[in-house]
Amino acid sequence: MKTPKKIQAKLQGRVQNNALRTLPITKGNVDFSSNDYLGFATSETIFKKTHQFLLDRNIQQNGATGSRLLSGNHKLYQEVEAQLCTFHNSEAALLFNSGYDANIGFFSSVPQRGDIIMYDEFIHASIRDGIGMSNAKSYKFKHNELSDLQQKIQKIKQSNTTDQEIYVVTESVFSMDGDSPDLKALVKLCNEQDVYLIVDEAHALGVFGEYGKGLLQELNLENEVFARIYTFGKALGCHGAVILGSETLKNYLVNFARSLVYTTGLSPHAVATIKIAYDELSQTTAIKRLHKNIQSFQEATRNLNFIPGNAAIHCCILSGNDIVKSTAKIVQEKGFDVKPIVSPTVPKGKERLRFCLHSYNTETEIKAVINTLQTLQK
Repeated sequence: MKTPKKIQAKLQGRVQNNALRTLPITKGNVDFSSNDYLGFATSETIFKKTHQFLLDRNIQQNGATGSRLLSGNHKLYQEVEAQLCTFHNSEAALLFNSGYDANIGFFSSVPQRGDIIMYDEFIHASIRDGIGMSNAKSYKFKHNELSDLQQKIQKIKQSNTTDQEIYVVTESVFSMDGDSPDLKALVKLCNEQDVYLIVDEAHALGVFGEYGKGLLQELNLENEVFARIYTFGKALGCHGAVILGSETLKNYLVNFARSLVYTTGLSPHAVATIKIAYDELSQTTAIKRLHKNIQSFQEATRNLNFIPGNAAIHCCILSGNDIVKSTAKIVQEKGFDVKPIVSPTVPKGKERLRFCLHSYNTETEIKAVINTLQTLQK
């Protein structure tokens, strides 16, 4: 079948830069790559409890049957959204099909024409895509540098019109660096400048705070943020996402977030799994085990070229697509599932091996993978 020349050229460019993406098959190596930080994705307990919950409620339905605004807003949605409001101390909650849907729904609809979006230069691709769909203007600020953000906000305000709003978006834990902004200082800055702050807590949920509530609640900042976004495909081991904020924000998104309005809702089984996973957060010992593994990994890699961070994500910088991919291949052949992150996913020269830690990784596995890396770097 004939393929357009421009498509062929773009693919060939990826091949030449050793950056062509493919869909890998999991080989059963020791897991240092998945986002399943607490082992919930493979939890037999959560699987069985979800099944029993549906049986107890006499829910025998495979799909949502339509969008939430038509026939798909089954009764479990309201129950789980209320649960999330209580757990995360929020006035309102709105479930989306995925973190991607939540981010493009929010950023494509909330900032209006004439408004400004300020985003961290390392913000997730889903947020960038949502910003790209917005009618607002957008500007990036240097990664986690609040002085740069403040200067740019003040510059914008000098030519500000009376009805212009400014939105600032960051992540509490960045997916490609595993580091965090100074959230207390950021909240203070946004309050002083009278701008709206949005924080994506995708990689903090299940990792930080009491019962894994996230970094904002660990710092008692949840009521200082205009909107919070939590996704369930990481530590919760299931699917979907939620936007937390005011009741007014929820009503607005129900009316204007196209990724909610024009898509089939989550199935009852998917929503029930979210409920059971949150129930498990309040009683699991996996979070403590995860933190112990994070501490062990930090201590063992102190003299290696790792980006500092306290999350479950740890990255060793190995500049160049060729070197990082060849190193990853050797580590994988030794039995460890460690993925290379190449440009253009990360900036050129900042390619890295990305290690994701889990509650179920053993001390022996952690020492072995680090020893393998150290041997290769000698």
